[in-house]
Amino acid sequence: MTTSEVPEPEASRDRHCRAADAAPLRGSREARRGCIAIAGPTASGKSAASLAIAQRWPVEIISVDSALVYRGMDIGTAKPTPDERAQVPHHLIDTTDPLQAYSAAGFVADATRLIGEIQARGRTPLLVGGTMLYFKALMQGLNQMPRADAAVRQAIEARAAQLGWPALHAELASVDPVTAARLFPNDSQRIQRALEVFEVSGQPISAFQTGPDETTPTSPIAPGALLSLEPQDRAWLHARIAQRFDAMLAAGFLDEVRALRARGDLHPDLPSMRCVGYRQAWEALDAHGETLSAPQLAELRDRGIFATRQLAKRQITWLRSMPERRVVACDAPDAQEQVLQWASRWLDAPAGEAA
Repeated sequence: MTTSEVPEPEASRDRHCRAADAAPLRGSREARRGCIAIAGPTASGKSAASLAIAQRWPVEIISVDSALVYRGMDIGTAKPTPDERAQVPHHLIDTTDPLQAYSAAGFVADATRLIGEIQARGRTPLLVGGTMLYFKALMQGLNQMPRADAAVRQAIEARAAQLGWPALHAELASVDPVTAARLFPNDSQRIQRALEVFEVSGQPISAFQTGPDETTPTSPIAPGALLSLEPQDRAWLHARIAQRFDAMLAAGFLDEVRALRARGDLHPDLPSMRCVGYRQAWEALDAHGETLSAPQLAELRDRGIFATRQLAKRQITWLRSMPERRVVACDAPDAQEQVLQWASRWLDAPAGEAA
């Protein structure tokens, strides 16, 4: 997402601060080593791992997720439940209306502020999520990409309507083969942005995404303080993705999307509505009406699960390009025990001795 930056509302910040002030410290260590982080593909167990850490150490969770910022999008984003959010302060959740966009630059500004505030309260910031661009922006910085250009974007959309997105993917491959190689031919959102950046700047978007911004301060996440939950067996993750999507449907996900559509001011081209699951549900309701038959619901399920699996594949690819991460196999029987051992090395060790 590359447009407006949306700060966390004052009321939301005050609520987080009151929750943190009211909760007793469960350890004597102050946050002296910056912050720690848990990343991983969707459905890898990041939330459960972070809650297990919060039960033993005085942490506050900062969400690193481009979908959890949106209000009214609870079921399809697998947002932490009210009970889970009551156990430990969570930040950067429900901060933004779905009509607005939230950017990586906005995340860096918000996360940097929150890290300082949490440390001032004697707690450790625990960054948790699967939006890898946000992690990269926070740890390495982002070069200044060109702003969105409505005229250029409209021209690209017109070409796509005439030729199809696979043709524009081929066009992208001729000017930015690095980016084209990691995108699917129908990934309209990313193909559009990559072509837009090239047409506006004359440089491929991959040139902006490689290498740190020289003005970026040192990463708040020390080497080794980023834990990555990655499956040894991809089939294990695929099964969890299917189970999660089925649970979302059973919990009323389609009703959630219908409520968003009923607002009247949202449309499928918004970043919020392009989130995995929401995009497929919106398209199904557009194609078949507000009530889906059993075969149509089965088709939505298949498309939603497929899109989520592709998202997980991209997330794992991002993670494998981050050599500073420590990996725990999320499908190992003792995965949570390994996570707690890793956290203990950072949160129990004297300052400067964590590894």
